[in-house]
Amino acid sequence: MAANLLQRRFFTQQRQIYEMTKIEAATITTTRRRVTEPCDVFLNHRCRDTKKTVASLLYDHLRRNGFNPFLDNKNMKPGDKLFDKINRGVLECKIGVAVFSPRYCESYFCLHELALLMGCRKKVIPIFCDVKPSQLRVLNNGKWSHEDFRRFRWALDEAKHIVGLTYNSSKGNLSEIVNSATEIIIGSMIELENEEHVCADAHHQNMPIIAL
Repeated sequence: MAANLLQRRFFTQQRQIYEMTKIEAATITTTRRRVTEPCDVFLNHRCRDTKKTVASLLYDHLRRNGFNPFLDNKNMKPGDKLFDKINRGVLECKIGVAVFSPRYCESYFCLHELALLMGCRKKVIPIFCDVKPSQLRVLNNGKWSHEDFRRFRWALDEAKHIVGLTYNSSKGNLSEIVNSATEIIIGSMIELENEEHVCADAHHQNMPIIAL
């Protein structure tokens, strides 16, 4: 009787270990896949202003909709080279979302990311959170080099004239702005993929036919 009980306990423990191993393996595989997959949406924002609101909620919502977005605190880990990771994320993405906030222009990294997105001619969707486009300015207060000041000001001027979404935190609905942004991203992604297919078809049609 005792022997049978011990035997059952042993097999139960072995089964539990097996199930835990499967879960751990699946988790590792998923994590590796997320790390190696290129991001398709780059979220540009000022951490102190929007990380815990618009940016993080949009990141989670995009993941639930099958996207692989880039958000600094979600995609970066200790040991990563900051500029390498950011530059790679911008180059790999198809769409950038610039979440503008009142103190956005105080951040070097915000402006650097925006300049990369605009310089690479990525499709950028602006979200103006508690700020109007006319209120966004890059000030030459000695913080930036002449070259940085020039490219930051150019990128901001370009982005400010793109039609975007507006959000007022005092009376706006976060879920509504996140849903609206996601719908726009989905529509933009479909347009980009259709354009890629058209270009690919045109390329194949123009290829010379080699007689065998």
